[in-house]
Amino acid sequence: MSGTSALEFDPFSDTFFVDPYPTYKRMRDEAPVYYNADLDFYALTRYEDVSVGQRDFETYSSAYGIELAGVKSGRKNRFPMIIMMDPPEHRRMRSLVNRVFTPRAIMALEPMVRRIIGDHLAQCDPAQGFDAVADFAGPFPVEVISEMLGVPPDGRQQIRHWLDIFLHRNPGEQTMPPAGVEAMAEMGAYFFGLIGSKRANPADDMISDLIRAEIVREEDGGLTTLDDVEIAGFLTLLGGAGAETVTKQVGNAVVAFADHPEQWAELQADRTKIPAAVEEVLRYLAPSHYNVRRSQKEHTLHGVTIPEGAAVMMIVASANRDERVFSDADRFDINRAGDDAQNIGFGFGIHSCLGAALARLETRVALELLLDLLPTYDIDRTALERVAMTNVAGYARVPVLPQS
Repeated sequence: MSGTSALEFDPFSDTFFVDPYPTYKRMRDEAPVYYNADLDFYALTRYEDVSVGQRDFETYSSAYGIELAGVKSGRKNRFPMIIMMDPPEHRRMRSLVNRVFTPRAIMALEPMVRRIIGDHLAQCDPAQGFDAVADFAGPFPVEVISEMLGVPPDGRQQIRHWLDIFLHRNPGEQTMPPAGVEAMAEMGAYFFGLIGSKRANPADDMISDLIRAEIVREEDGGLTTLDDVEIAGFLTLLGGAGAETVTKQVGNAVVAFADHPEQWAELQADRTKIPAAVEEVLRYLAPSHYNVRRSQKEHTLHGVTIPEGAAVMMIVASANRDERVFSDADRFDINRAGDDAQNIGFGFGIHSCLGAALARLETRVALELLLDLLPTYDIDRTALERVAMTNVAGYARVPVLPQS
């Protein structure tokens, strides 16, 4: 976009799929509350507005879904998925899930995570070249989350394929295509069957833990548990986030460090910088760009009145590039310092990502092992292939050139 062209943001366009960051900058500067009349949605892009908005469930409801078409329908989501709930229902689900998704439990997973990632990377030959996504970052995250959940090995990669289908959108395609609806139904049926088998034969895994989890009800002091529909909703959410987010995060990292080889060399020299590098990749190239909320009341922001019932897009990827809070925000820098703002790449407030600690662990281990395999490297930029998905952004193909 030239600086004199009309400002247009379409989250279902090639511009979004390829590189929306120049558009985000214009939106932050020219229209911090952007309105798309054709698609009938508002968008918030500045850090302060997005971070506040994500906490303010009384103004911006999650109960109508997180996609544009669902929120615009005006119908509350009927599938009990924690990311599509407001308090008090959200508190109950989050409290139950927190019983089995603790920081200690995630830390205990590192040997398993390291084994699975190492096994996949061992199949990549740097002398011959390999695809950092198709051969590595695509397959391993769903294996990690599936082993954690207790999904049998023969169903794990199928989950990833179902997710790819129902997230895919062709340019201009707002709603989930029939193939996506079918894929989601097939995945739901698979999870229901798996939950039933775990109820009959509990095991040492998260699905069995979710079945056993109990919490005291606020209203009467009695005990409550998750039913099969609620567990299936959680598995769908965690499976999707676990498979897609880490895949895009690691693929984005490979591209970012190919573009900044001096910083890859810094990591080679000082591995203690890897956690900061994980955060900078998350900030600079967000794997998840936005979620959509429903305005619960008429309110005015930056001189723009957002009516009750409007769809409001919270663009986290733009907020993490806001130069108002991040110095030199469009520069990739693993040594970034002096920024007071929190990285909100994994959400903020009550909907901060449950799997954030696991995603950070997987990305850290993946970078450690890639550093061992690839002291230096480059990629074939002519063969890079980006995904065309709702909300999710990143690469389907990142060919690493053969190393001499």
